[in-house]
Amino acid sequence: MKILRLLLIPLSLFALLFSACHASPERSAQVQAIRKRGVLQVGTQSDVPRFSYMNPETGELEGFEIDLARHIAEALCGNPNAVAFTIVTTPLRGPLLDNGEVDVVIAAYSITEERKQHYNLTRPYYTDEVGFLVRKDAGIRGLADMEQKIIGVIRGTTTAAAVAGEAEKLGLQVRFWDFPSNPPAIAALLDREIDAFSVDKSILLGYQQEETLILSDGFDPQYYGIALQREQDQLTAYIDGLLLAMYEDGTLSALLRKWGL
Repeated sequence: MKILRLLLIPLSLFALLFSACHASPERSAQVQAIRKRGVLQVGTQSDVPRFSYMNPETGELEGFEIDLARHIAEALCGNPNAVAFTIVTTPLRGPLLDNGEVDVVIAAYSITEERKQHYNLTRPYYTDEVGFLVRKDAGIRGLADMEQKIIGVIRGTTTAAAVAGEAEKLGLQVRFWDFPSNPPAIAALLDREIDAFSVDKSILLGYQQEETLILSDGFDPQYYGIALQREQDQLTAYIDGLLLAMYEDGTLSALLRKWGL
């Protein structure tokens, strides 16, 4: 199934948010504070190929979300390198925002109603869906083949609940093994300790190997947004306006093509 990547926001809301974002946020104290500091502090992951990945050959972070952060830093500070990255794990994305260690989290952070109660979230910059990675020799062709199978998920994500809901519809019983990050889950799959690894398909794409297969099954659309503290309304509006401009001028599409997404 083709990965969706449209910003699914009604045009009327686009216009409303564009007007709101360009009326005053750029001159707000929240935006000016970052400009005065001269650096944007970004929480991102390091184990998601094509999105945010620490290249072992260069020792540098690279990927779609890294480039996105640099575009925002350039707009804020006039320099794409005016960004300080902090590596976050999935469970730590929220806490690092809470204690002010980062200004924004750009780390495949799905927009949910529950998260919107705690953080500001921008419009989506990417849309995906939950999928499965399995070994080719496992004989698994879909969720219907996973009765009593062990499915690896990442701790702190909503994946287990999504998979459990789909399994219940099929009358299946599945088991879960949660992992702190993607690499140990992939290792467990290859070592046959788990039967499948479930996370967003774009993440699975970066870990696909000769002996593995991404199943066609997909469900529970995931809309990635940039997360900020709840009180950072003006900074959120400013970044939201930047995303809209990047969508309209083709910058987001160009970055997606660059990273094969």
